[in-house]
Amino acid sequence: MNNTEINQKIEETLLAIEKEPDNTELYHALANLYGMNSSFDNMILAYENLLKVNPKDTLALINLGSLWFYSKDYRKAFAYYKQAEELEPMNYAIFFNMGNVYAELKNFSKSLYYYNRALDLHSPVKDIYNAIAHLFSDFNNYAEAEIYYKQILSLDQDDMPAHVGLGNLYLKLSNYERALYHYKKVEELCKEDKYVTLFIAKTLSASKRNEEAFEYYEKALKMNGENYAIYLSYAIAQSESGSADKAIELYKKAIEENQKINTAYILLGNLYYELKQFDLAKEQYKIAISLNYADAVAHMSMANAYYMENKIEKALDSYRNAIKTAPENDEYKLVYLQILDEYIDKKES
Repeated sequence: MNNTEINQKIEETLLAIEKEPDNTELYHALANLYGMNSSFDNMILAYENLLKVNPKDTLALINLGSLWFYSKDYRKAFAYYKQAEELEPMNYAIFFNMGNVYAELKNFSKSLYYYNRALDLHSPVKDIYNAIAHLFSDFNNYAEAEIYYKQILSLDQDDMPAHVGLGNLYLKLSNYERALYHYKKVEELCKEDKYVTLFIAKTLSASKRNEEAFEYYEKALKMNGENYAIYLSYAIAQSESGSADKAIELYKKAIEENQKINTAYILLGNLYYELKQFDLAKEQYKIAISLNYADAVAHMSMANAYYMENKIEKALDSYRNAIKTAPENDEYKLVYLQILDEYIDKKES
């Protein structure tokens, strides 16, 4: 259905609810329609209204939990999952989702506990093993992660999440040939996977196979979807290969695609910094700071540029701003104190 047809169906369903306000199936249908046009706030409202009619609708509770999970409000997500658990204590999907919440909160033991609860309730093994493998990988336990991914492939040699997971794992371990093997297995199974195409490019770039890497970056850019992350990665690869002009062009394309994220500005500033074009670097850092004043890296980068120009007082101001935004970072404090000592010594000599 196109948007016009979806909106027409929404209007029809709202009219039906007015006639049958206790029909919970209509609320589910309404929520699904809102989901089709990515109106997540209205999805939440539809499920909340459903629960006023039937507070024990487990599917509505689970779906609300998932909506809040993807909105990164993990407290609300867990609260809805707990309500669902009270109604259906043998529903493996609830425990699987609870495991996901704790994985996002970086609580390894509780996440693993809930994943194992889901396994005990005969959940689909591959889904849980993939989640557990990802969990171990996130906590840098690559040996255990590898075991789980390989168990999945012993059950289904074409399982794409397991191949992607192993590709990512081997890339982290700088085992580029094994990473490429698994990424290219996914490429065989799904020719238009933008994510995997990007990671093939990253792996080729990391292994200094630049021309092949650039071909894959170009291929990824032509696929449907956002290109911001691809432009950044491609720019880094071009810069590392010595093509500063091409890298600058790619950073600017990233900025054209999304002017509200400050990452490209910082990276472009860093490249200008390496080229000793400090005024141009500072222009980029200034924009990055205006977009996110709390970004300590942007303040540190600005401070370093001032320092290289021997503008020590301005450098010290920027170092102080970095420390204010990241007071837990001892490295920033150490750099600041070293520069301050130098400045005082020069003043006294």
